[in-house]
Amino acid sequence: MGGRSREQVFALIRAHLADELDVDPGAIGEGTRFREDLEADSLDLYTLVQELEDTYGVKMTDEQAAQILTVGQAVDYVMAHDGTTDAA
Repeated sequence: MGGRSREQVFALIRAHLADELDVDPGAIGEGTRFREDLEADSLDLYTLVQELEDTYGVKMTDEQAAQILTVGQAVDYVMAHDGTTDAA
């Protein structure tokens, strides 16, 4: 376990999205959808994946990233893979 709380992971993701997409952080919740609600494109999502990999040491394939549709799912992924290097 990487010792990070769900709230810390959520706060980092929310701050990253608010900065990258120029949206109000208060408008981003765990149920917020990247494409539909935030109008994020594939480059925006790629930079988020890079941020998560750099900050938390999680590895995510393109296929795994494509399955993550909401902020809460991204938090769940980080919580499940924080600091692990399983290249399954």
